[in-house]
Amino acid sequence: MSKGNKKNTSKKKMFEVGENETIDQCLERIAKEGYTPVRRVEKPIFKEVVLNGKTEYEPAGRQIVFEAKLAE
Repeated sequence: MSKGNKKNTSKKKMFEVGENETIDQCLERIAKEGYTPVRRVEKPIFKEVVLNGKTEYEPAGRQIVFEAKLAE
């Protein structure tokens, strides 16, 4: 069996919610591209803050990413 006959189309794709985009807008964008969301991942974003010569990390936001599969 050869793998060379497969098309180079991905059945999974990651969609990141933009900074000025709502989750609903992102879900609409996913549907327009023909995908269905299967998982939501939230990643925290931290910033460095130096207090009294000591570096600390404070939460600065979050990044929301949807994993979606191609709708059939």
